[in-house]
Amino acid sequence: MNNLFKRLQLEGRCHKLRPADVLQISAHSLQSHESCAEDELILTFLQKLLMMNYRARYIKTNETNEEEIIQQENNEDDFDIFEEMSLSKKGTSQSERIHPMDVQMAAFHCVDGFLKQLMVTKLSQCQYALPLLVPDPFTRQIEFPLWTFRQINKSWKLRKTKNSQIQPIYKAETPTVSFFRFGSMSSSKSELMNSLISEKHNTFFHRNCPGSSRTRVLMDGVVEIAWFCPSGSYDDKFNDCVAFCNLHGDAGDHEKQLQILTEMASVIVVLLSKLDRKDRHAENIQILSKNRKPLIFLFTEEESTLIETRKGKYKIGLKDRNQSDVSDELRRAINDCLSKSYSTFRLEDVSKHSDIRVDEEDDVDCRRGREAAQQMIDLLEKKDLTEIKESFLPLQGKLWHQWCQKNKELHRPRGDKPEMDISIKQTRMKKIREQQHNYDISQFMKLFIKEMSSDNEHKKMFFLKWLGILLDEYTSADLSALHHKYDEKWSEVVKLKGKCDKSVLNAEQTELEKISEKLRAATFGLEHIMREIGQIYESCSSVKKNKKDLQFHFSSLPSLAAEMMISGFPLELMDGDAAHVPVIWISAVLDQLIQKLGDQRVFVLSVLGLQSSGKSTMLNAMFGLQFAVSAGRCTRGAFMQLVRVSDEMKTQMNFDYILVVDTEGLRAQELAGRSTRHHDNELATFVVGIANLTLINIFGENPSEMQDILQIVVQAFMRMKKVRLNPSCVFVHQNVSDVTAGQKNMEARRRLQETLDEMTKLTAEEEHCKIECFSDVIRFDVHNDVKYFAQFWEGSPPMAPTNPNYCENIQELKKTIMSHATESNRMVLKDLKDRIKDLWEALVNEQFVFSFRNSLEISAYRKLEAKYNKWSWSLRAAMMETENKLHNKIENEAIHEVEETDLQRELKKTSEEVEKSMSEFFEKDKDKYVLIQWKTSFEIKIKELQENIVRETKRKLNEILHQRDLKKKIDAQRTHHENTLIVKSKQLALKLKDKANDEETLKMKFDLFWKQCVKKIMTDSCVIRDIDILRDVREILIDIYHFQVHHRKEDSMYKNIFSVPSYSEYVIFRKFTNSGTEETLKDETLESDDTLSPEDETQIRSLVTDVQQQTDKMIQSFNISKMGYDISYIQQLTNYIKMRVKEYEEKTVKYKFKNEFFIDLVYSICMTANEMITDQHRLFRDANDPVIYVEKKKEEYYSIFQKYCRGATSAAIFGNIICQKLKEPIEQSVYKKTARDLTGEMRSNCESLNGNRSNLEKHILKTLAEEEDFDKYMKYIHNPRDHFKSFIRDEVSRYITDKFNVNVLPKMKENIKLLSQKIIKAAHESAGCVKVNKDVGLWLKIFTQQLSDVLIFSEKDLSGVKHDDVDVKLLEDVIQKNELPAVMSEICSRFNRNTFPANLDYKSRPDELLIDHFCQCCWVQCPFCKTTCTNTIEEHDGDHSAPFHRVTGLNGWFYRGTTYLSIEICTSAVASKRYFYHSESYITVPWKNYRRAGGDYADWRITPDFSELPYWKWFVCRFQKDLEEYYSKTFRRISRIPSEWKYTKPEALESLDQCI
Repeated sequence: MNNLFKRLQLEGRCHKLRPADVLQISAHSLQSHESCAEDELILTFLQKLLMMNYRARYIKTNETNEEEIIQQENNEDDFDIFEEMSLSKKGTSQSERIHPMDVQMAAFHCVDGFLKQLMVTKLSQCQYALPLLVPDPFTRQIEFPLWTFRQINKSWKLRKTKNSQIQPIYKAETPTVSFFRFGSMSSSKSELMNSLISEKHNTFFHRNCPGSSRTRVLMDGVVEIAWFCPSGSYDDKFNDCVAFCNLHGDAGDHEKQLQILTEMASVIVVLLSKLDRKDRHAENIQILSKNRKPLIFLFTEEESTLIETRKGKYKIGLKDRNQSDVSDELRRAINDCLSKSYSTFRLEDVSKHSDIRVDEEDDVDCRRGREAAQQMIDLLEKKDLTEIKESFLPLQGKLWHQWCQKNKELHRPRGDKPEMDISIKQTRMKKIREQQHNYDISQFMKLFIKEMSSDNEHKKMFFLKWLGILLDEYTSADLSALHHKYDEKWSEVVKLKGKCDKSVLNAEQTELEKISEKLRAATFGLEHIMREIGQIYESCSSVKKNKKDLQFHFSSLPSLAAEMMISGFPLELMDGDAAHVPVIWISAVLDQLIQKLGDQRVFVLSVLGLQSSGKSTMLNAMFGLQFAVSAGRCTRGAFMQLVRVSDEMKTQMNFDYILVVDTEGLRAQELAGRSTRHHDNELATFVVGIANLTLINIFGENPSEMQDILQIVVQAFMRMKKVRLNPSCVFVHQNVSDVTAGQKNMEARRRLQETLDEMTKLTAEEEHCKIECFSDVIRFDVHNDVKYFAQFWEGSPPMAPTNPNYCENIQELKKTIMSHATESNRMVLKDLKDRIKDLWEALVNEQFVFSFRNSLEISAYRKLEAKYNKWSWSLRAAMMETENKLHNKIENEAIHEVEETDLQRELKKTSEEVEKSMSEFFEKDKDKYVLIQWKTSFEIKIKELQENIVRETKRKLNEILHQRDLKKKIDAQRTHHENTLIVKSKQLALKLKDKANDEETLKMKFDLFWKQCVKKIMTDSCVIRDIDILRDVREILIDIYHFQVHHRKEDSMYKNIFSVPSYSEYVIFRKFTNSGTEETLKDETLESDDTLSPEDETQIRSLVTDVQQQTDKMIQSFNISKMGYDISYIQQLTNYIKMRVKEYEEKTVKYKFKNEFFIDLVYSICMTANEMITDQHRLFRDANDPVIYVEKKKEEYYSIFQKYCRGATSAAIFGNIICQKLKEPIEQSVYKKTARDLTGEMRSNCESLNGNRSNLEKHILKTLAEEEDFDKYMKYIHNPRDHFKSFIRDEVSRYITDKFNVNVLPKMKENIKLLSQKIIKAAHESAGCVKVNKDVGLWLKIFTQQLSDVLIFSEKDLSGVKHDDVDVKLLEDVIQKNELPAVMSEICSRFNRNTFPANLDYKSRPDELLIDHFCQCCWVQCPFCKTTCTNTIEEHDGDHSAPFHRVTGLNGWFYRGTTYLSIEICTSAVASKRYFYHSESYITVPWKNYRRAGGDYADWRITPDFSELPYWKWFVCRFQKDLEEYYSKTFRRISRIPSEWKYTKPEALESLDQCI
């Protein structure tokens, strides 16, 4: 025995095999093993058995001891056959092979209780005998494995009554025939028993079966049991269900087994050679003969036929007799005995025998699990089965069905007031949820939740198994009766359909429907309990509070379901009774799965087929699952179950689990009428949509049935194509008579292809698209994706075993599925959750394709946008560094031209890094299969962005080159003044050398000198004055429109054109006479109903926005901080604006602008730019006004003056001058570098700026809500770009203020330190290059060249300063040790929150850098509600879209012919049957077909969305009066705001996180 376990690799196993170990997908499980190594026997046997392949017993081992044949050297014609044969070696001993039943029993002993039960259940399905009494191989303690029989049901039909019976086998009371043998026999007892039960199938393994060997280790003393189940036909071998028990081995050696079998037997059959009083078994035989029970002796050494020796005692001789005759006689004897003495036994009664171990009682967890389950079942006693669910599971009844109905109505608005109707329905749905929540949890459910909350996983598994077993036992009798009643009534209805009496037919159909309802109500299983758990969770989630009688928080409930799924239980995905997916519950369960397993990769496999076509059976055989299978509609709705992939296969398969989705049958008989087609289409679309691969199961080759299912399937796949989902399918033809007939199958494939193409054409017409063949819809190979299956049964049920060819077909299909899996797009659990939600949301709408919102694609695209943001920022940041370096060189006159090739070369390294990052992202990201569709377009976008950055940088640098030449005079004049001051201060110092220690005199003399110098400079130079932009604007406007402008003295007399609610007062409508000439109306004749349409308002606002953007660019191009302000700039702006307005008027037929439009537009643009222009001019003035500039330098010159007075060396003075000259460039460089660093840091760390466009939008909306400033809201709605800029400026300002000491100041100090190091290094290296110690000119040239790319500092800045006698080595020392540290310290002392932004050029500020980055995106607004497209790319491909839309009234939309602001929301309106008026074409357009309006309407994708959208509803309620005043319209009557819109601000803010 130990040797056997060793050979089977079972010796020393610490843990018993579990179902998960065998059911997982592994390389081994994908192979068809006809033979295997000994150490793989157990696994191979179990895997074949779980596929219900009865050939599992006949697995051969790979021969290791092959026979060696001695070849004789004799001549072929000269040999002795007798001698030759005697020389051949003995072949492998039969006794050396492992007996197949030893493999089975070894597996039985080494698996846990759950796998043992599954194993025995599958043995039963293979029509094999089952272990009834099993001696422990080591202790010989006899075990009765009652637990293993608990899931076996047997069905049979009696010839007399013709009634079918289905019973759990452990409950069935049947007569039993017990077989024993005493001594060794030449005849096989098991073979004889097989001939009684089934002549074609070896129910009991015997010596003549394939693979049998002489030695068997584990079978002696084992009792096996099998049942004969009659089919009700004339040739049944027995008239009733009969159990046959077979004691293996010599009965005399197994007295306990002999005793038990004798007691339970109705008939005893004893096999022995002959009767002999001296035989050691004589006493046992004597006892059996005295037993009153019928006894049949079979003598192997006698030749007699059947003889009844006395009443109830028979003998039959076996020697030299035909086995068929013996079988007939024995069968006749048994039937005779059963007819005279009919005693029965129940399997459960075996446990009453003493001295045997019952597995259920021996396992503490099993016993406790049963007790807990029985406690629940006891609560159901004496209850009407059809009322149990209503009493114990009330939440899933009428209320849930009402909620489902309301939800469908909500998504299919019908009335004239959709928003009001939607609000009413949402309120009603909330009330239903409240009613659900108010129900007390039944004691039944409390007990279930309590047990499921246990930490003992083993006990919990037993509890669930027991609960399922006991529920089936409790309901089976009533359900069987109802099914019988239903079948009878159905037959009557079928007969009546051919007759004319409609009233009788209707009455019978009504009665049939009532029975059907009772059947639905009476069906009660574990899935209904979990459905109730789901409804408890959904109701609590809806009302946002826990149930008072729930032992723990409701948020823990999904964890229970997730644990069940991990343990191998299926979970209901679609409620079959309500035909609804509980999305909230399913999402929560999947979230828990993610939490427990991680976001695992899943391959989703679903199945579709007609009712009772073998879908569940196929899945059970393929994966060893236990989906319910029986006649009639066994599966309702859809269920999902996880199948684990082994670690070895995960990498190869590219996924971690298979999620198997089993579905109810299409065209189910209890559904009738039009609802069937709709329900089937809905189901098909759903399961095809969530799956990577769908098995289309077709039973037989009935053309009409095939056509039914194919039409549904084709429509489902066509819908997937339209919404850009790419599932695949495999067609499975079951019950095909001859699967090996190649020619026939080719013909069948051709017919299928033709049918599919025909169905595709028909469906394409319904779906309004041009598709000719099925392969245009999905990738489909008729040769590889069509499988033909043999019949499931090998013979006629109920005694037929499963067909091994069917199992082989299953194995081939499994390989095909895995092949598809390796090529399929990867999906993780989170993607699956989103896919389920998206599909169901689209299905409850009437227009699936129009309504489908692909969250996986949206999520992947947002991720891609975030990456694009990083890539684009990397390129911009790199180019900013290059631009700064080249800018410095231009100012230092180190370069005189900039070429694109130079810039591209500078950007090459970053460009390559971005390309590498892009490539890795598209190749390695978990959503790479989704992302691939955008790869090319984004590569093009990045390339275009790079070209634009290079082109724009070149433009800016060339502008700087041009401006450098223009301001050379100013720079030269400033340098002249500086040098003159140095020379004159030196002259004064020489005069005052004798008073070098008299600080007061020196100061007085210098101040007098300085005053005279400044006075002289003022006389010689033009002072740069302050500017008044708005005054200049008024002067230019007065020149153009004197009458309209001269009286407007104050800013308040001009309107801010960016915030006006309507442009109607700015236009004059054109009227035309009958002859077609234009008649322009004066203002006073303007009719009251002449107002601009929403489309006109949108077009004018677009003009205003675009003009503002372009003028903003013009203002920046003026480079005022470097070149100063000139009134000609205002003239240029005015001319440009005038040109744009004129161009617009030329294109417009309906109206033209009043002069006030141009005036207010110019003034508004200039008023907006006023602060920026003024600040930039201040920077220019501070840097270039000679008086201001010189005054700033007074302290520096006094320091030089003091050094001259004290006789400092030339090197000390020159070093001081150099460092003073460096002070301003250093300061500017540090500020700019810090600004760039800070911009990158904020883009990474600032919550509002570190994501994509949608993320920024969310933070803007949150800020708006927190501030509750109506004017800001209006600016956001009508001028989103301006508001975005303001928001970014505020964020940057807040960040700098809040984190100045923590982030900004350390960066400035770090940058100044690095710059100091560069300057010292440049001074040192320059000194090293100067061969002659006094050649300061060469030193200065090298020194400035080395710093030319980091500082604006060149030789010309020191052109007037004499340095003939300066010692270079001493100069380096002065700079490094004295002057430079002092300058750096002084600069650092001036670092503070206020100086940082103030000292920066406008274009170099962090906020402007971020604005430039973030605002390069799409700004197109929804033509209905003005929500902005959230795409990160400005000229993006595809439609515009936004996460959620707004109330259209916020844009000023109102109901035609009224003054009532609209309360429609685009996303719900597009699902309604209402119309909107398109003023451009003077037509009404259905909201459902809004794209027909053309223009912007056609470019937007607005998906129906009936979620509550609290944010904008809160806004409308909070600012109702402001909106009414702003638009001069009201929310009344048809636009009355629903009371349900009164959300709180926290609810509004919370909704943003859910939507974005």
